[in-house]
Amino acid sequence: MNIQEKLPLLGGLTPEQFMRRHWQKKPLLVRQALPGVRSPVTRSELAQLAASEDVESRLVSAFKDRWALYPGPVAKLPPYSKAGWTLLVQGLEQHVPAAAELLNRFRFVPEVRLDDLMISYASDGGGVGPHFDSYDVFLIQVQGQRRWRIGRQGVATSGALREGVPVKLLADFEPEEEFVLDAGDMLYLPPGWAHDGIAVGECMTCSVGFRTPWRAELAKDLLSRLMDDEDQAYANRMYADPKQPATVTPGLVPDQLLEFARDAAERALREPLALERALGEALTEPKPRVWFEAGSELPPGQGVSLDRRSRMMYDKAHIFINGESFRAGGRDAKLMRAFADSKQLSVKQVGQLSEPARELLSQWVEDGWVQPMSDQA
Repeated sequence: MNIQEKLPLLGGLTPEQFMRRHWQKKPLLVRQALPGVRSPVTRSELAQLAASEDVESRLVSAFKDRWALYPGPVAKLPPYSKAGWTLLVQGLEQHVPAAAELLNRFRFVPEVRLDDLMISYASDGGGVGPHFDSYDVFLIQVQGQRRWRIGRQGVATSGALREGVPVKLLADFEPEEEFVLDAGDMLYLPPGWAHDGIAVGECMTCSVGFRTPWRAELAKDLLSRLMDDEDQAYANRMYADPKQPATVTPGLVPDQLLEFARDAAERALREPLALERALGEALTEPKPRVWFEAGSELPPGQGVSLDRRSRMMYDKAHIFINGESFRAGGRDAKLMRAFADSKQLSVKQVGQLSEPARELLSQWVEDGWVQPMSDQA
């Protein structure tokens, strides 16, 4: 992707301009960001997905101003003619190729931040109420109309929530702007901006959301991975204190034990590239509902594409894919990085890989992480 190219998707801004002016700073409304866009799924296809155990979904309704939340799988929907309800399906890109293609339009943001594409179907008047998200979001109208009201209210202000309702609704929502989005229109909102979307007639909206790791959660995951990689001979060493004297302060934690604990935590970070490896593995770990269909060996004379459910990234020393890490250098590293960026390798590029790298690529094909492509030169 050329980050200097002006895009209708961003209202004529280049990706570089958008990131500098709007990303995590201020909203952007783009009329006809995606002219002629169609929903990745029909409402009947969406209903089938919502009824599956393998799909994350939920139903939100506000009949007679009484809010209700039904976690999926959603086996039965209210009548489409009944006003005031919304069906939401997360991770649509994992199940529908057209949704994955739509999500790929936003890869001017680092892959590590891109989370998933959620779609919502709403009957007339349906919505999930005034709320704010702790992450960036692009709201794309793909069918019908939705009225959005937005305001600078969220984490930065009181953010008080209504009590006694099963969904997180702002108690005092004060909208500053209001827009009606038609199919093809898009609204970008930074974290913390309150918003309330209400369907005007039945409609469908796609939401591109972004991951925002919390410091404590990330640290917990990294430390767990670092300890798993620790040398077992050292990791299984028990604390010993043969020189511990008798004490008149039994409640005091001994300095020797404190140092033992400190060394256990710090030792995991002493190995070169240990933290980098753990971070890449954590960031590419598939979501709990993601699964892959096993394939066969990579046939000769074929290019490859990354399966839409796979996460692949890299740093200066590693290639990461679906929670695993591999050291790479030279031409192999260059080609694998190109694979992570473009999600494709041509027949020629596959042929340029070393034999061990091609064997690894073939194993990924067998695992279903990568798909063969026979139509590339």
